[in-house]
Amino acid sequence: MRQKPNLSFWKLWNLSFGFFGVQIAYALQSANISRIFRTLGADPHSLSFFWILPPLMGILVQPIVGSLSDKTWTRFGRRIPYLFVGAAVAVAVMCLLPNAGSLGMAVGTALIFGLITLMLLDTSINMAMQPFKMLVGDMVNEQQKAKAYSIQSFLCNAGSVVGFLFPFIFAAVGIGNVAPEGVVPDSVIWSFYVGAAILILCVIYTTMKVREWPPQEYQEYNPVADEKETSANWLTLLRNAPAMFWKVGLVQFFCWAGMLYMWTYVVDAVSETVWGTIDPTTSDYQEAANWTGVLYAIQAIGSVAWAALLPRFKNTKAAYAVSLVLGGLGFLLIPFIPDMYGQIVPFLLIGCGWAAMLAMPFTFVTNALQGYGHMGAYLGLFNGTICVPQIVAAVCGGTILSLVGGHQSTMMTVAGVSFLIGSACVFVINDKK
Repeated sequence: MRQKPNLSFWKLWNLSFGFFGVQIAYALQSANISRIFRTLGADPHSLSFFWILPPLMGILVQPIVGSLSDKTWTRFGRRIPYLFVGAAVAVAVMCLLPNAGSLGMAVGTALIFGLITLMLLDTSINMAMQPFKMLVGDMVNEQQKAKAYSIQSFLCNAGSVVGFLFPFIFAAVGIGNVAPEGVVPDSVIWSFYVGAAILILCVIYTTMKVREWPPQEYQEYNPVADEKETSANWLTLLRNAPAMFWKVGLVQFFCWAGMLYMWTYVVDAVSETVWGTIDPTTSDYQEAANWTGVLYAIQAIGSVAWAALLPRFKNTKAAYAVSLVLGGLGFLLIPFIPDMYGQIVPFLLIGCGWAAMLAMPFTFVTNALQGYGHMGAYLGLFNGTICVPQIVAAVCGGTILSLVGGHQSTMMTVAGVSFLIGSACVFVINDKK
């Protein structure tokens, strides 16, 4: 096997630059979906059902993209065709979704339209996101992988910050933040428009700058990818997966369930705790929603800062567990801080947990998968440990909300407890070689 060549900083940057635009789209979705559907008239007890679609599309699309792109060879590349098609569809849907309440439809019709466009957005974002992980695995040598993933992590968090802040910034410059009942404010609509434009420009940049290796050259650097590639199916791969795959998946279950409850209920939780309302027709609620976007950005910044400290831990498992404990404490604090600026503290703590969730699982699993082959398919299947917990949490969300008294702020306590359970599960992981 030939050694993969060292790549310059800018070549590593170009491999992941499109991820900046994809992450803006993902951040806009994460921060505004509950806000959009609440504005359209969704009941809080059924709100979590709208969040079934993002992980459901992820668990369906990412393994398919991983498996198909493992076997795809075109003059445009191996992974890039999926990236470009996914981004193009995402751009179109981003222009439709926030307008669900502006087309003169009844409440029920608007919610159905929103669901369909959300499904298409989730599908396209997942299709565009997966190739970036694979491009690094395909083209970067072992010595430079840490640097390549750190660049990808930086672009991921930078895109998140931009996407989270867009509604707040647009409202601050005078774009309308309040709209008639059932209509999404212009500050959100324009956030999606601008995010879509940035997404396609970033992806075009990556597709123009990155040249994937042709099949013969690829196999010289990645011979394991040629072993029995056509015969393995997903069930076979899962049966043969290393134990690490499932142990990390257990931790993932509780952490991603907690994150789903955050994304679903945190706008109402912050609005209820700080502004004293959960009525989406009020200016206070829309202001709370914008401020929640700022808090999400602060979480992303905290995640970057904590990620820089994680390598200083001598024990990787301890770093993982401590990070999740800090994230859990952040969730637990949200309902008890009635000051908008005081809410910065819990979101910084949540950022610590988020940093570990982004980095640690893939570190454990990709190390365990060395020599297994089918890397794209395995990473797609591992995405199931992210998606399945969210689907389960979404199905149970309304019931749990009723059990805790119907207060969305209390769902932050549920999320915090889930993170603490996840931190305890870290110790089932055996990371000794």
